[in-house]
Amino acid sequence: MHTRLNEFQQPIGYALADWTPAKQPSKRCLSGRLCRLERLDVATHADNLYQAFAESPDARHWTYLPYGPFETADEYRAFLTGMAELNDPFHYAVVEPSTGKAIGTISLMRIDVANGVIEVGHVVYSPQMQRTPLSTEVMALLQQYVFEELGYRRLEWKCDALNGPSRAAAERFGFTFEGIFRQLQVTQGRNRDTAWYSMLDHEYAQLKSAYQTWLSTDNFDGAGQQINKLADLINQGR
Repeated sequence: MHTRLNEFQQPIGYALADWTPAKQPSKRCLSGRLCRLERLDVATHADNLYQAFAESPDARHWTYLPYGPFETADEYRAFLTGMAELNDPFHYAVVEPSTGKAIGTISLMRIDVANGVIEVGHVVYSPQMQRTPLSTEVMALLQQYVFEELGYRRLEWKCDALNGPSRAAAERFGFTFEGIFRQLQVTQGRNRDTAWYSMLDHEYAQLKSAYQTWLSTDNFDGAGQQINKLADLINQGR
């Protein structure tokens, strides 16, 4: 990219003459073929979520989160009550359409409308979601919403640097690794170094078709196994 210079011959960033601030997430539902994202509602979602998480054989999916595990449904409901009232993070329940039951949660957070930056976080998936096409559609829905409807320039993904599955997911979804922020947080009484990933608006435009191709029914055989890997489709489009 050609370097722009100001009147003092200093290099400066490229102009954003048409930039307008992004929008705040709204409470509307985001619907796909495999799932829908509903604004988190305690009365509607708490019991189903607790039951879905209870299907896990152990509590390993809570290890890298700043909360949980929850011993009782009432304890989890009290936690969700506080989370559902927040606008940042803005929490969604992931709902399986055929049953109408919530089987996971995810949020948009660190919402910076002035600079067009937003983060996806608080990803807590039950066994019903893990390693399924449904979890990939969740990310596709959020990307489309963030970039096409809300007008953000940058979508971030951050996780504990020791959380290998989360880091692998970020890379599979097409996020770019930006580095490690050392000793960034104290979580559950432990040090947390944080791995930073991002996706930019112009990168999303290239990734969108890869997601659409991967999620198509034509990409799965009779046993429900993928024919083309998402990472391969993403790399083909770059």
